[in-house]
Amino acid sequence: MLLRENWNDTGQGFHPVSAPDYLPAAQLRELQLRRLKAVVERAYEHVALFRERMNERDLTPARIESLSDVSRLPFTVKTDLRDTYPFGLFASPMSEIVRLHASSGTTGKPIVVAYTQEDIQVWSSVMLRTFAAAGIHRGDIVQNAYGYGLFTGGLGAHYGLEAIGATVVPASGGNTDRQVMLLRDFGVTAICSTPSYFLHLIERAHDLGVDLRDLPLRAGIFGAEPWSTAMRDRIEKDSGIKAYDIYGLSEIIGPGVGSECSAQDGLHLFEDHFYPEIIDPATGEVLADGEEGELVLTTLSKRAMPMIRYRTRDITRIITEPCSCGRTIRRIQRIGRRSDDMFIIRGVNVFPSQIESALLAVEGALPHYRIVLKRERGLDQIHVEIEVGPEIFSDKVSAMEEMHDRLAHSIERITGLRVAVHLVEPHSLPRSEGKAKRVWDERNDG
Repeated sequence: MLLRENWNDTGQGFHPVSAPDYLPAAQLRELQLRRLKAVVERAYEHVALFRERMNERDLTPARIESLSDVSRLPFTVKTDLRDTYPFGLFASPMSEIVRLHASSGTTGKPIVVAYTQEDIQVWSSVMLRTFAAAGIHRGDIVQNAYGYGLFTGGLGAHYGLEAIGATVVPASGGNTDRQVMLLRDFGVTAICSTPSYFLHLIERAHDLGVDLRDLPLRAGIFGAEPWSTAMRDRIEKDSGIKAYDIYGLSEIIGPGVGSECSAQDGLHLFEDHFYPEIIDPATGEVLADGEEGELVLTTLSKRAMPMIRYRTRDITRIITEPCSCGRTIRRIQRIGRRSDDMFIIRGVNVFPSQIESALLAVEGALPHYRIVLKRERGLDQIHVEIEVGPEIFSDKVSAMEEMHDRLAHSIERITGLRVAVHLVEPHSLPRSEGKAKRVWDERNDG
């Protein structure tokens, strides 16, 4: 079979590991089915919880004969990982486990995930494909500001960058002044971080007299939290870079489940390793390509900890149109919201991403805000605190009132709700060095 060459944006290299991005559809489906059968059999044999749920459905691995049969398999949800903490979902003995990662555990028992040596190799290969899609190549100097340690982001990106031949600056998160110094002094050409932290970097660089638009920096690979198109536009305008979205979650592998290409028109899923479905989040019914719903993923090659039909809670759709980059692996729409991020105010479903888009559509509003939910006189209320530029905050009262009204109108236009808008001065809201916290729910305080 002749595989399409995947040249990077400078024409300096061919990455054979990216060839699966261009597989003919029939060949990809054949590979997916072969791997699906193998992973279901492995999980059935070695994971008690999965075997019990299969038996309850009178299913055996032998009855999985086509890709459509994946819909007959039981779902896995995040509470399953907590209920079997720490090693109850492992399909490999500890003698074959070479790495453990875990979530912070802020909402209960941490989520523990495991990798065999083969899993690490797969992880490196999908991260290489992630960076190749964003035009990163040998000769790039890439500052990795994802957190190292138990968080999957740092090491996941690190191994992929080394595999592609880039020079890695393992800055990890935090120490923002040093981050700015490294960007400038090392001639960094690309950066990896959460989008909210990069916004903080832009702001701090400006305070230090450094304009990122004057540096060699040309690309950012951002993930680990939902971010709106308006946020991307602000990042690209204020830093002069191309901002690429990547997608992943620890339960599946970490970063590297999907990524944008140069077209920046949806995220290509590396579906030779991760089989996607879109379901109705209320009924669990599988939806057709193009319909919006909850993304469900099945790992096709994970050995240490297979995930069968994992409910991500991320809301998206599979894009049916071919991508201009030529990749044949399918794309999903950028993740702008999660079903479990939604809050209901006076009967209206509201997502933080809606409020973010409304705020950033108003000239003069800064991309730093927080949403506070309160209960006042027995009714749920939304309060939005938003930073505005110093020229507005220090100007006439009329300018503040005009900005307030524009923001309130923009939010009402998008959400259908009137909310309490509070303008605050620059630098007054907390900054995140990792995933940004946008919503404070104070309805049960006191």
